Amino acid sequence: MFCVNCGVKLADTEKKCPLCGIEVYHPDLAQPEARPLYPKNNSPKPKPNSKALGGVVIILFLIPMLVTLLADLHNDLSLDWFGYVAGGIIVAYVALALPMWFRKPNPVIFLPCSFAAATVYLLYINLASGGTWFMSFAFPVMGALTLIFSATVALFKYVGRGKLYILGGTFIALGGVSLLIEFLLTLTFEIAFKGWSIYPLATLFLLGGLLIYLGINRSAREMMERKLFL
Repeated sequence: MFCVNCGVKLADTEKKCPLCGIEVYHPDLAQPEARPLYPKNNSPKPKPNSKALGGVVIILFLIPMLVTLLADLHNDLSLDWFGYVAGGIIVAYVALALPMWFRKPNPVIFLPCSFAAATVYLLYINLASGGTWFMSFAFPVMGALTLIFSATVALFKYVGRGKLYILGGTFIALGGVSLLIEFLLTLTFEIAFKGWSIYPLATLFLLGGLLIYLGINRSAREMMERKLFL
């Protein structure tokens, strides 16, 4: 069956031409039951294979590691700087690629694992370079960041409500970490206390306070949502 106006092919169940809108049947006549030209149900979508994708990602991560290994061995057949590159690649793999092996990766578990991998990498750098700054500087800073971000992700996942309060508290805590970093720098490397941490501390404290205020004041929150088209 074809449209008398534009000639497009129509299904037997069409009431109007989908192209020009001309009525096909008289409205007083009943339409016969017929199969449509195309099935209405969607074709099944293939399920992604996370393990297959994880295998591809492993190969992609092994390529730069192998290249740097050969480059380090090229001159004197000894490993000098390969460990630094390999450690960074392993940290990137744990943070970005390791969750691909799981169907529903839980960020509450994988985020602390990423921070733990980064902490071990810093420990390796400290030992390989003969430094003494890991326990007095890197470990406390990484521990504080791990606690803050892990708590934030856990609250977002399991509480769900009060997101502005959670974000506000996170900003304020990060401001405190900036002050901790400068204090530990002064203590570990014997650097004079300059007071630069006060600026991020004040900025993050004000941003966190603003988010908490918006969480308390509903009218102000709705006004901001209208202004920002949220």
